[in-house]
Amino acid sequence: MRIFLWIFLAGIAGSSCNTQPQQRSSGPYDQQIDSILQKMTLYEKVGQMYQCLGRGHARVGDSEKARDLIELVKAGGVGSILVPGDVHDVEEMQRFAVEESRLGIPLFFNYDVIHGFKTIFPMPLALSCSWDTAMVRRAHQIAALEAASAGISYNHGPMADVSRDPRWGRVMEGNGEDPFLSSLMTQAAIRGFQGNSGLDDPQTIMACVKHFIGYGAVEGGRDYNTADFGEETLRNIHLPPFQAAIDEGVASVMTSFNVVESVPTVAHEPLLRAVLRKELGFEGIVISDFGSVGELIKHGYATNASEATNQALTGTVDIEMQSRNYHENIQQLIDAGELDERIIDEAVGRILQKKFELGLFENPYRFATAEQIDSLTLSEAHRKMARESAERSMVLLKNNGVLPMGNSVKNIAIIGPFADSKDILGRWSAKGDTSDAISLYTGMKNQFPEAHITKLNVGDFWKDSPLKEAEIIRVAKNADLVLLALGEPKEMSAEAASRATLDIPGNQNRIAELVKSTGKPSVLVLFNGRPLTISWYQENVDAILDVWFPGTEGGNAIASVLAGEYNPSGKLTMTFPRHVGQVPLYYNHYGTGRPAASSQYSSKYIDIPNGPLYPFGFGLSYTTFSYSNLKLNRENLTLGDRIEVSVTVTNIGNVAGEEIVQLYIRDHVGEIVRPVKELKGFRKILLKPGEDLQLSFAIDAKMLQYWSSVSDDYIAECGTFSVMVGPNSAEVLSQTFELIHE
Repeated sequence: MRIFLWIFLAGIAGSSCNTQPQQRSSGPYDQQIDSILQKMTLYEKVGQMYQCLGRGHARVGDSEKARDLIELVKAGGVGSILVPGDVHDVEEMQRFAVEESRLGIPLFFNYDVIHGFKTIFPMPLALSCSWDTAMVRRAHQIAALEAASAGISYNHGPMADVSRDPRWGRVMEGNGEDPFLSSLMTQAAIRGFQGNSGLDDPQTIMACVKHFIGYGAVEGGRDYNTADFGEETLRNIHLPPFQAAIDEGVASVMTSFNVVESVPTVAHEPLLRAVLRKELGFEGIVISDFGSVGELIKHGYATNASEATNQALTGTVDIEMQSRNYHENIQQLIDAGELDERIIDEAVGRILQKKFELGLFENPYRFATAEQIDSLTLSEAHRKMARESAERSMVLLKNNGVLPMGNSVKNIAIIGPFADSKDILGRWSAKGDTSDAISLYTGMKNQFPEAHITKLNVGDFWKDSPLKEAEIIRVAKNADLVLLALGEPKEMSAEAASRATLDIPGNQNRIAELVKSTGKPSVLVLFNGRPLTISWYQENVDAILDVWFPGTEGGNAIASVLAGEYNPSGKLTMTFPRHVGQVPLYYNHYGTGRPAASSQYSSKYIDIPNGPLYPFGFGLSYTTFSYSNLKLNRENLTLGDRIEVSVTVTNIGNVAGEEIVQLYIRDHVGEIVRPVKELKGFRKILLKPGEDLQLSFAIDAKMLQYWSSVSDDYIAECGTFSVMVGPNSAEVLSQTFELIHE
């Protein structure tokens, strides 16, 4: 008989959903909100629930679209505007709403501020590779400051989707494959966007965590596709970052495009009402993704727009993004008795609540002057932070000693399509302009002013077209070191950019082969929005530095790392497969009854190794760290106590360096099968040459809990656990302990 220690969380899985209005908690603005609701017509209420696309026609002008939008705002038919234009557009539209509409309710102005506004930071997957939550918070704080100065008040970010499939283009927007790390990074981003002193701080913006839920698990890595997983995966993998976001006070949640349990999430009443609202305790705004309410018809879940509207509202979706199903169908649904107007009142109440919290009723024009914006955005301090974040996000994947580059390297060749490209911001770069970016070539010139640097912008991303091979060989032969500036273009990652293959595309591999034929030392400087299959490069080049899409200061940051001015410290937050056929491939997988080495008839590939090219948590340094003396202060853990884990980390190299020390735990026998290891903690430390440090981690029973479908609850079981500490998920020291009754 198995004995369990129970850690109670109020679970409601399998319970019926209450379709009655979702009551707001009492708050300081209740009286004002109730007063406004009493004055509002149904049309004006529905207007608050409509987010209009403003791109290209928000400015006052002669176009028909501009006139239509202005009249809609004046009539109270719009509550928020997405991608509104510049600060002049914001001011004009807010003036129409506040000064010329009947009730003077201010507008939200929304934008997708994902990794910077004007100063662009590395893409989120890259930022997560820093394992530096304080830095991530500062980067998003700067992004919020620049966006708020331009009038943006409501952001569509951060993305908290956990994904194990690099074919999905939107992995670049998230924090990788681990729910624990993603939870911490999500909280750091929200803290940066929303600040610590309340939403009414004009230097902050309202965050919206997305996408609820399971979007990162779409089948085949194909965007907008079905996601199919059980409740264990929902609760143990996909929910934790959203719970963390709510704990952090996130103001809004966006639904996802995908289907879960054969129901589109924008209309998934059990997930939205029972789990998000009731169980997780979310009281803020739920917003649909772009046009997803109407897409219920295409899913085959709704017969028509009226039914789709009712389904989304029943799921407590407060704002419809871009499409006008709410505008066109709510009145008739109420008239027909199919919809309770109190549901509308509750939705509008939540919207007004956030407008009061933002201080928009008191200061609807919370933005800066054009002159202030010019002095603020892309400031020296912001660029410095962009460079630092890029340096700390890069991951050294291989180095046979050619890096860091010394002063003896006098002739440097940079070959490839990214040699002097400024198109290194990546997708979702808001108002970022490539003209402000620092290319690799410029960065190298800044870093090595005495060196002779030759650039050769060659390579095609999209097809295997012929190259001027003789020129590539000539330039490489004349160099002491060749930087292969290769990778994906930005269009190959983010939304609607799924890939069936993960190779470096086009004719770029041929460039590398030609350089290899010269016998000159070479370094792959990899620009990418996802993990790629680069086994050939691991075998044939001398060093590999993954720089991702590094942002505005990318070139300077890359050159700093190559020169050793900054010793790379980044670690992967997504596994790099050897071959796309291994996908999905992730570190926290289940074991099997026939492990790969057990016999001929075992879980293995017959043509390639099972394991990844680079595991989760992997990353090299210009120095070397050793791990020793893993100790536990006790062998048994009780429910109300904790175990102290200690380990000694020593810098046995010749230069100072930062190391990310990672703590993993395994539950050996569970009520359901448990992963072979799970990240539960980490520390980033700086050690001088020869210096050692004894680190300690605390383990308590809460860290060991998980959700089980057998118990229909979160539990922590008595039994044997392993604690593992190391530089990555594959190389660890290990000790065991027992969780027991008191």
